[in-house]
Amino acid sequence: MKSRHLVTTLIAFVLPALCVSAAEPVLFLDQPAAAKPDTWAKQNWASYISTGLPVGNGRLGALVTGSPARELLRLNDNTLWTGDGNPSGRYETMGAYQFLGDLAIDLPGHTNATAYRRDLDLRSAVASVAYTSGGVTYRREIFASHPAGVIAIRLTADRPGAYTGAVSLADSRTNETKALKDELRFSGALANGLRYETSVRVLPTGGRLSVQGSTLAFEGCDSVVLIVSAGTDYAPDITRGFRGTDPAAAVAARLAAAAAQPWDRLLQAHTKDHQSLFDRVALDLGASTPAQRALPIDQRRLAAAKTPDPELEATLFQHGRYLLIASSRAGGLPANLQGLWNDTNTPAWASDYHTNINVQMNYWPAEPANLAECHTPLLDLVRSQLPAWRETTRAAKDLKAPDGTLPARGWAVRTSHNTMGGMGWKWDKTANAWYALHFWEHYAFGRDTAYLRDVAYPLIKEVVGYWEDHLKALPDGRLVVPDAWSPEHGPHEDGVSYSQQIVWDLFNNFVEASRILNVDTADRERVAGLRDRLLGPQIGSWGQLQEWMTDKKGVGGLDDPKNTHRHTSHLFAVYPGRQISRAKTPEFTEAAHVSLAARGDKGNVTEWAFAWRTSLYARLRDAEGAHRQIMQFFSRTCPNLFGNHPPMQIDGNFGITAGIAEMLLQSHEDGLLLLPALPAAWPTGSVRGLRARGGVEVDLVWHDGALVSAVLRASTNSPSTVRINYAKRSAELLLKPGVPLRLNNNLSINP
Repeated sequence: MKSRHLVTTLIAFVLPALCVSAAEPVLFLDQPAAAKPDTWAKQNWASYISTGLPVGNGRLGALVTGSPARELLRLNDNTLWTGDGNPSGRYETMGAYQFLGDLAIDLPGHTNATAYRRDLDLRSAVASVAYTSGGVTYRREIFASHPAGVIAIRLTADRPGAYTGAVSLADSRTNETKALKDELRFSGALANGLRYETSVRVLPTGGRLSVQGSTLAFEGCDSVVLIVSAGTDYAPDITRGFRGTDPAAAVAARLAAAAAQPWDRLLQAHTKDHQSLFDRVALDLGASTPAQRALPIDQRRLAAAKTPDPELEATLFQHGRYLLIASSRAGGLPANLQGLWNDTNTPAWASDYHTNINVQMNYWPAEPANLAECHTPLLDLVRSQLPAWRETTRAAKDLKAPDGTLPARGWAVRTSHNTMGGMGWKWDKTANAWYALHFWEHYAFGRDTAYLRDVAYPLIKEVVGYWEDHLKALPDGRLVVPDAWSPEHGPHEDGVSYSQQIVWDLFNNFVEASRILNVDTADRERVAGLRDRLLGPQIGSWGQLQEWMTDKKGVGGLDDPKNTHRHTSHLFAVYPGRQISRAKTPEFTEAAHVSLAARGDKGNVTEWAFAWRTSLYARLRDAEGAHRQIMQFFSRTCPNLFGNHPPMQIDGNFGITAGIAEMLLQSHEDGLLLLPALPAAWPTGSVRGLRARGGVEVDLVWHDGALVSAVLRASTNSPSTVRINYAKRSAELLLKPGVPLRLNNNLSINP
């Protein structure tokens, strides 16, 4: 026993160094982005979204294409939306997310380039392009700075005076721009009155800069810096018609302030800001081979679908975190169906906020992957839309209560919506409760009681009121959601499992929140009673978890072992819900496993479906099933690692990050569960900085598939008792703020 303890102790000291030596998370390509027609677009813009490298500061973003002779940055501002608050449910009134335009840097003579490399460093959030042409090595650096509110580009070379070319800027709607002494600018207004402004300052070192028509030409320069500033007059305030002040002054101020800073200072502030979020979590899943590392990402992802590539799998986890930081920052709008990046004004599904899985999946990693601040844009958007949604709901004949009356309490939301109170395609009846879950989870991980009392609880309570009015009683007294749907699958009818499970979670969270706040005792008891009367999960004829109230085996192949539909909506109770769990409902857990295995990995499965199934298998503690979904995910991405439905959509990138976190740490049951779904492909590794419900931050080290050590830190200001579970061992320990708990593999405290 003494020798085994010595080995464990030595491993605990040695393994943390392995995390430090893990490869840096960098995506690289050996060719520029490929332009191709977008089959969804109705205009002649070439599509780069599948091959461009994304940079973003939460509001302003770009796709870096990287051609040696012509760098083209497709620019985005995520507040640029057509449409309005008309609640008719037509896409033409809901509008669509637009792209700003194109910034092009033409470099004549940069042909026959060799040693080409285009990369995105996830940790520094800098995209780079490097190549050699005519005996000169050229380099570009591009980043989107959150502190400065701009995009910055620098062109450098290893020979003085090597840069000669021209800069142009094109509005995606009018193709017009103005050229001033050292600045390009366009401005305009959409049909809905939304005003926008974009400016680019060109700052050469050495050489000459001149206006030539609508372009700025530079000649014989040592280097060139470009600063991009843009904005709209969107404001998340319905009382002002979702409009604020003219963007021109703010755009000009950001441009002037950034242009006045030395490049190194601008870069340093950007890097410090990004890493304050990104560096909270470090992940080492083991070493890849030199041959794997040598492959550009477009080839490596396909190889990783066939052979495990642990460093790329760790990079995939960090890629989702990078994208969330880049597309969702506090005070701004949340990531939409394409995150922040868009290269057409007629994007697929309007690049909207899709409420039957997609926008929710965007935010699954926010709390566990230690990016809670990046969650708040979604919560803020929902709150900003409520006045419009309430009004629409009150008048919606499709939402009558079972007694035939129009809705009197609460609000509902359609499957798609915009940023200005407008909605599109069909009601998703329980999307309101799914949105409410995000408010609860933000509390559950952070344990901010003031936030629960002032923000989350009132919203949850309002949605509970809606569902108190809308549930339908069956003859036996059980309660069902009437005329619901299992997205995007099958008929509309009463008691669909998806909706039943979401409402169960809503009621359960209300009961818990009410108890924590010590308020509304009578309401709590009543809602607990309603929760317990809800039609619950059922096991069907082939051992499956039923998707509908009645077993539909043989009915159009719906609830059938050969059904490979991409949606697994009836497994919501496994993840992201918590009605079904291994510890408390083993029989339903097994039925869920039967259903999930039957849906398979082929057929109708898409990239976001693989992401959801990663978390489902993890919750079912099927490590190999979860890892298989990660490998399958690689087979369905774009060349730049964006998710590919097709066409590109981003929810799978976020969902796969959440799934990997769920494989390593869970906290939805009784306390914390360490390494619940560790696959054979990750025998030795470590993770630092994952978050768990209850206000706990966790570091883990494992070796040969077994836990070596764990460190727990409180993220709250008060002591709490934490239950830790690993394998068949468990312990209850007191966690004090500022005092890390260091545990060995027996869950005993290390001094």
